[in-house]
Parts: sequence; C-alpha cells; structure tokens
Amino acid sequence: MIEAEALALDVGEPARRIAVLRRSGTGPGLVWLGGFRSDMTGGKAQAVDGFGAARGLGVTRFDYSGHGASSGRFEDGTISQWLEDSLAVFERATQGTQILIGSSMGGWMSLLLARAHLAAVGRAASRIKGIVLIAPAPDFTEALIWANLPEAARREIEEKGAWMRPSEYAPGPYPITRALIEDGRRHLLLGGEIETGCPVHVLQGMQDVDVPWSHAMRTVERIGRDDVTVTLIKDGDHRLSRDQDIAVLLRVIEAMVANIA
Repeated sequence: MIEAEALALDVGEPARRIAVLRRSGTGPGLVWLGGFRSDMTGGKAQAVDGFGAARGLGVTRFDYSGHGASSGRFEDGTISQWLEDSLAVFERATQGTQILIGSSMGGWMSLLLARAHLAAVGRAASRIKGIVLIAPAPDFTEALIWANLPEAARREIEEKGAWMRPSEYAPGPYPITRALIEDGRRHLLLGGEIETGCPVHVLQGMQDVDVPWSHAMRTVERIGRDDVTVTLIKDGDHRLSRDQDIAVLLRVIEAMVANIA
C-alpha cells in the first residue's frame, strides 16, 4: 500500500499553512472536504482514505485554516477563506479526474468549488466527474444559524463581533463571528440554480437535527442541470458515522467510481 504523502501549502496573503495528506493512485481520485470544526482524521475521512488505498485510487484530504493540523485560528475563518483553501488544494495537490466528497459544510465547499472550477474551465474540461454530499449544508451560516438565532444572540454578534454557541460535539462553546455570518452571505447558493457539471449523490440522515433533511432537499431542488440521486437514512443523525452509515457511503463512492472509470 502506498503511504500518504504529507504536504503543506501556503495559501492567501498573509499566507496560511494548509496541511494536506495525499495518497497517489489511479483516477478518478477522491477529494475529502470536511465539515465545520472537523478535521481530516475523522472516521468518515479515514474510511474514504482506506477505501481508496485498497483500490489503488488517489485520495486527497486536508484541513481548512483554523482546523486540525493547518495554521490559523478557527475564529478568524470565513467561507471565503475556506473556499480559497479548498480551491488551492484541488488545483495544486490533485491531477486528473476527481470525485469530491463533502460532509456538512464540506458539501457547501464542494458546490462552491465546482462552481468556480466550471467558471474557469467549462463543463467539457471539468476535472470534477462526481460529487458525493453527506448532510450537505450550503448557506448554513444564514439558513441554519442566523435564521434560528434568538434576538439576543444576533445582537451580541452585531455589537460584540461574536457569540459563543453551545456544542453537543465539544467540551465547550465555540464562536460564531460577525465576519463568518456576513461573509457567508457572499456565497449563498439556495436562491438560484446550482450547476455542478457532474452527477451528484446526496446522503442524508432523517434524524439530523443540525442539518434537517428538508435542507438537503432544498439543495437537490436547486441542482437543475445535473443528475442527482438521494439516499435517505431513516434513523441516521448528522454525523452518519456509524458502521452501517459508512458502509452506505462507501457503496455510493464505489458505484460512482465504476461509472466514471
């Protein structure tokens, strides 16, 4: 088995050091885009890497700035910044045809990355040949956070620049900043058509309280020009990290690879 190569990409000005793990292999390669406050060592990311390694496929994983092994502070991050990280990894650390696999916020990143890539090269030359979205959360800063905040929290964000949001997944709260909310509005997708230039498969848990399955359906409705398949996991939560959930994910990736190869 080929060992993964550790890379460090300098992105932006001033430069942020983005940590990347890249496993060489044949195409189509797999690119993992993680979620908000997640990193590339999580269970699903590791499973995707193991899947690729067992089949000789290239796999690229990375941490956004302020996440995991990358430099920067989480509270300084914005959608624009994390998209810049994602584009840099795609353009500088991958070659040939790729499948994007985006989890939660990584789903938003995948759709934004695909839009930027299509704008740059056109559908015929696109290297993105498939997208797998796991509990996709496009527009989450506006539609899932801001829209559901109590007035006191909104006021704190506007007046103090941040509000500490309680978390079920961490020992303490984490900041939702005014910069994150305001910058997120520059990248909203659900108000218009979403073009990917490739087939899309959405995996969504119906017991997801963080990204409700109705939000995933809004995303599906907006993908107008490209084929979309949806798999709803009736008892699945937001993480979809149980063994049976990961088994479904890997079957979806395997089918997509077979259709492209």
